Amino acid sequence: MKADRGLDFLVPLFAVALCWPLLARSAASETNLTAGDQMLADYFRTETMKLNERCLANVKTPGDWTAHREKYRHQLFEMLGLRPLPEKTDLQPVVTGKVEADSFKVEKLYFQSLPGLYVTANLYLPENLAKPAPTILYVCGHGPVIKDGVSYGNKVSYQHHGAWFAQNGYVCLIIDTLQLGEIQGIHHGTYREGMWWWNSRGYTPAGVEAWNGIRALDYLCTRPEVDTNRFGVTGRSGGGAYSWTIAALDDRIRVAAPVAGITDLQNYVVDGAVEGHCDCMFFLNTYRWDYPQLAAMLAPRPLLIGNSDKDTIFPLDGVVRLHGKVRRIYELFGASTNLGLLITEGPHRDTQDLQLPVFRWFNRFLKGEDPLIEVAAKKYFEPEQLKVFDKLPASQKNSTIQETFVPMAKPPDAPTSKDDWTKQRDEWLAGLKEKCFGGWPEKAGPLELKQVFSAEHRGVDLDAYEFTSQPNVRLRVYLARRPRLKKPERVVLAVQNEEEWDNWIAGVRHAFADEVESDAPEGQPLFKTSAKQFDIFRRTLATNNCVLIYVAPRGIGPTAWSGDAKKQTQIQRRFMLIGQTLDGMRAWDIRRAIQAVHSFPSLKGIPLWVEAHGDLAADALYASLFEKGIAGLELWQLPKSHRDGPDYLNVLRVLDLPQAAAMAAERCPVHLVDTDSRGWGYPFSVGQNLGWNEKRFVIEPLLSATSR
Repeated sequence: MKADRGLDFLVPLFAVALCWPLLARSAASETNLTAGDQMLADYFRTETMKLNERCLANVKTPGDWTAHREKYRHQLFEMLGLRPLPEKTDLQPVVTGKVEADSFKVEKLYFQSLPGLYVTANLYLPENLAKPAPTILYVCGHGPVIKDGVSYGNKVSYQHHGAWFAQNGYVCLIIDTLQLGEIQGIHHGTYREGMWWWNSRGYTPAGVEAWNGIRALDYLCTRPEVDTNRFGVTGRSGGGAYSWTIAALDDRIRVAAPVAGITDLQNYVVDGAVEGHCDCMFFLNTYRWDYPQLAAMLAPRPLLIGNSDKDTIFPLDGVVRLHGKVRRIYELFGASTNLGLLITEGPHRDTQDLQLPVFRWFNRFLKGEDPLIEVAAKKYFEPEQLKVFDKLPASQKNSTIQETFVPMAKPPDAPTSKDDWTKQRDEWLAGLKEKCFGGWPEKAGPLELKQVFSAEHRGVDLDAYEFTSQPNVRLRVYLARRPRLKKPERVVLAVQNEEEWDNWIAGVRHAFADEVESDAPEGQPLFKTSAKQFDIFRRTLATNNCVLIYVAPRGIGPTAWSGDAKKQTQIQRRFMLIGQTLDGMRAWDIRRAIQAVHSFPSLKGIPLWVEAHGDLAADALYASLFEKGIAGLELWQLPKSHRDGPDYLNVLRVLDLPQAAAMAAERCPVHLVDTDSRGWGYPFSVGQNLGWNEKRFVIEPLLSATSR
């Protein structure tokens, strides 16, 4: 049986991971870290600091907070996948049984927060209630209780809280979570399952947990035992996180006491605490909040922030920083006594030191009393006694709710007029800027181009330049041509993935070893050399009247960061926490590379084509929507949907790749190579309806490797 473990079983794994950003602050040459690691650590630190500095900075008066709070609430609903709000359908509650203790009873029940989305729960009721009682919604952390393959729900782990509340005159509803309920769903989509399309879909299980909490309040409002004017919410770890979102979204919560459920972005991103958390802890940070902004949403309602001093996944320094920012909002309202900070000794565990002050907090603000607490919280029942279902319902959608919880944009019909197309296109572009690429820099800033070397060897003229994509992201472009080429017909910007970079640089190094040796990531083996790859490279230049420019976006080639697949996953998750995705920022890198190409005087007026492969082809496609002066796109193996391609925040709520391809085709020819022709009807139809040249959008047959 697994019980009461919370997230403590993760500590040995992520405690080591926490060292990564700290080590990255040292000189890369003194560790096994790459120059890319250093760049990435500096980048995350800078971006996080920027969000921290602007967090709540525009709130100077109570009026400021009142004016902004409703807007922030709408943003939070959206970042949880709850805007528009799902329909509040019939809960269809069913009580399946009861158990009793000396001074309270427990109803075993379930309701449907959406049709087929079942919430299993235990309702703790004091004996002999004379009138409606103050009521606590208790949301559970990660405390799995599984015996012989049967899940009894994490409500069993936290039953002692419900028992204490009922023994002391409260009604308490403990609800199971999506992943650890009797019907087991998924919390670990990006963390473990590689479901990066969750970001594209705008889905996070944190939204389901918030919705289930709101619907739990709806259910409690139907119970005669409940005083609907005296609701409180609490929980620890994951339950602490859900306490924050439920209370922020629903003003029926009058008092909150989240325990070990929040810290700030510096802890999550820079210090690496994200690696100890699954996806259910986080909203998709579309509007680029730091977490004190979420915490401040409860002001000026009574709020107790609880944490222990040795909690490695909610480090105390971040909790204290968060409390300081929130305290300022409470002070604006003259409500400092409504805000408490509870710090106890200990690790990330459900200790009595944390429990008792929480009980006192609710007594104080929901009952108006502060008696001596003489009875400790303890468990009374075996898991089997609290189980709700004898047989799991066949109609359940818990295990697949990620497929339907957030609605995708409906596939549009191809417009039949230029006006209709213009309106649709402009709406998409605005949606992409706001919902998907809000993490791009507000201002591009100077490129700061610097020539690294210029050399000619064995029939190849090669120049290298560094440029700034954004602060702390310095990339390189390589310009290659045959010597004494006077009038090139075109410039081709080749955006390289890791495999392409490895092959290309191996060929280049065969002839330009002295020049490119410094491109090898520090602390890593030098690049291999390949006469075969150099011969392919040289012949391509000799037989094409063009300038070839090579660029590897961040995290590829010279800026590659170290680590195994698990480490790469955690790096990608950090981007989401600061309102970006890795592929979204690679699209920005491609934009900046295009700008760098346009800045070379010798290339003025020469048509620029952009070539990329796979996910980077999608990144190049989106980059082209925001840059002028592109003569054409050659996109290899372009995915037909973000479900199978790169992830950008919320993009599937705006459009999918066929619609993006149509927008690109309006601006320049788009050639898809080695791409399944099925699923691309939309750009063809738009072109036909609007009278575009048939060469605007073409799906070409596979070309040989030597002709690329």
